[in-house]
Amino acid sequence: MAARLMDEQRKSQILTALENQDTTITFDALENDMVINMGPQHPATHGVLRLLVRLDGETVVAAVPELGYLHRGYEKIAENGTYHEFIPHTDRLDYLSPISNNVAYVLAIEKLCGMDVPRRAQFIRVMVSEMSRIASHLVALGSMAMDVGALTVLLWTFREREKIVDIYDVLCGARFTTSYARIGGLQQDWTPQCTEMLEKFLSEFAGNVRDVERLLTTNKIFIDRCENVGRLSADDLISMGVTGPLLRAAGIPRDLRRDVPYLVYPELDFEVITLQEGDALARFYVRLAEMKESAKILRQVIDKLPSGPFRTDQPKKVLPTKEGTYTKMEELIHDFMLINIGIDPPVGQVYHAVESSKGELGFYVVSDGTGQPWRLKIRSPSTCNLSALGAMLKGAMISDIVAIIGSVDPVMGEADK
Repeated sequence: MAARLMDEQRKSQILTALENQDTTITFDALENDMVINMGPQHPATHGVLRLLVRLDGETVVAAVPELGYLHRGYEKIAENGTYHEFIPHTDRLDYLSPISNNVAYVLAIEKLCGMDVPRRAQFIRVMVSEMSRIASHLVALGSMAMDVGALTVLLWTFREREKIVDIYDVLCGARFTTSYARIGGLQQDWTPQCTEMLEKFLSEFAGNVRDVERLLTTNKIFIDRCENVGRLSADDLISMGVTGPLLRAAGIPRDLRRDVPYLVYPELDFEVITLQEGDALARFYVRLAEMKESAKILRQVIDKLPSGPFRTDQPKKVLPTKEGTYTKMEELIHDFMLINIGIDPPVGQVYHAVESSKGELGFYVVSDGTGQPWRLKIRSPSTCNLSALGAMLKGAMISDIVAIIGSVDPVMGEADK
């Protein structure tokens, strides 16, 4: 008990020192400080993330997140391939929301080309994007709970996620790396079997997510580990470029689905979930509520899903179906030319972003009129959100680090792009 009181007193002294100084802190003035390395191979860093942490006792004086351990160079890969060839690579960015990444990328290319997409394809894109949001949030909540010791929740959330990836399997033949979206449409049409599976999932989801909610919100250990931990103000988050659930948990109702509408989101009814606390617990509650809103959107899309084509009729820009490629010489030629030579978009530049599960996911594309982008830059939310991690950790206890990282929900596949 005495040691605990001494730690609390020392933490209070450090916080006072931090409040009275600029962001550049003279660590030499603090006694007994120690520098430790956490990661990049650590089960609680959610990937190859390295933290350089400076401690005074068990209190974090400062922390520096270090990215870049994947060395994949996706932006350069995009600039050395055709526009269609890069679609499978988008699966590997935020690999918990692969279809959402596909949709974000092809929307940017369609904007560059001035291409319209049939309404049925737009509704299906909304549907798979919201399924991706639920699947990603399920992993986020389960992983965050596991980080603070609640293993049961991880098993429950992965059970629900499995039902979504089963639908992916039927829809496009892949559970994880989907490559489902296409420039001008989709790989293939939504089927009645997918509708049946989705309706079954939604009928069970409300009760199952309620079990997760009850288990965690009545668990004093979970609440104590997350409440008032990793708190940042809305102004601080905005200045660091943080978006998504982290920003909405601090009281800023920023959601691109409503604020910068795309696809058919303006025709759908949903709430932008916001809380005011800005701590790890508020981020948990925001993601929990957003899953319920996504389920509400999915029900609306099922009811409103129109008939019609699922890809636009522009053979020199849109890939043919597999059946056509395998049975018709003309479509085989189109497929070869589009994959190997590429489409011919106008010279220019565009930026298009979507509201992914982690925040604003945007693609900035510069075209020189050839079949591959001259420049392609990815605005990945995990990169920007991790920039705030050092500020979140400052003044926390060392045991709070894993809870705070879990509340950020980073995926290093898109952070190390």
